[in-house]
Amino acid sequence: MRQFTGIDKLINSFDQALRSLVPGATSAHRENPANEVDTQLAVSEARHVAGLMRVNHSGEVCAQALYHGQALTAKLPNVRREMEFAAIEEQDHLAWCEDRLKELDSHTSLFNPVWYSLSFGMGALAGIAGDKYSLGFVAETERQVSLHLIDHINQLPSQDDRSRKILTQMNEDELHHRDTALKAGGVDLPLPVRIAMTGISKLMTKTSYYI
Repeated sequence: MRQFTGIDKLINSFDQALRSLVPGATSAHRENPANEVDTQLAVSEARHVAGLMRVNHSGEVCAQALYHGQALTAKLPNVRREMEFAAIEEQDHLAWCEDRLKELDSHTSLFNPVWYSLSFGMGALAGIAGDKYSLGFVAETERQVSLHLIDHINQLPSQDDRSRKILTQMNEDELHHRDTALKAGGVDLPLPVRIAMTGISKLMTKTSYYI
């Protein structure tokens, strides 16, 4: 099996970033769970749902960056493979959210390159700190993402089954990633780190809803 050089890894990281940030560059591996559902929304409802889906899309950009950064610096091959597999599943979420935004005649967040850069750096640092902390970082990230998804599901208009189907499947996947990371040896992160993650998440949420 070919051993990748530092230049190979750099090129691959750049390609992953482009696929995560350029609209239409990411394709889902699984069928969109909302394909068989029809929904009609009022203008004000569609605007609110678009804001929620834009936040969720930004969250998936962050997830891609975290996994890419962690896979780059993970020490154990099995942990690296786990990060890479999780990133592939997160690609589905990215594509599904983008599809829904197009349906709502809306757009992805202009700040996504900022969120990607910050998250990639945090993921790489977590990998450098050690695999047990890297896995713990995944578990905590997915826990916080799940809380956001549940909140957004509760905010959806009652008739918006398309968005609900997407977010429900996303939440199931996030909880699976969390449980997998914990079973693989992830540890609880220090309280200051968890607080910092929550703060960054709130900033991303409030910004991406509008821009």
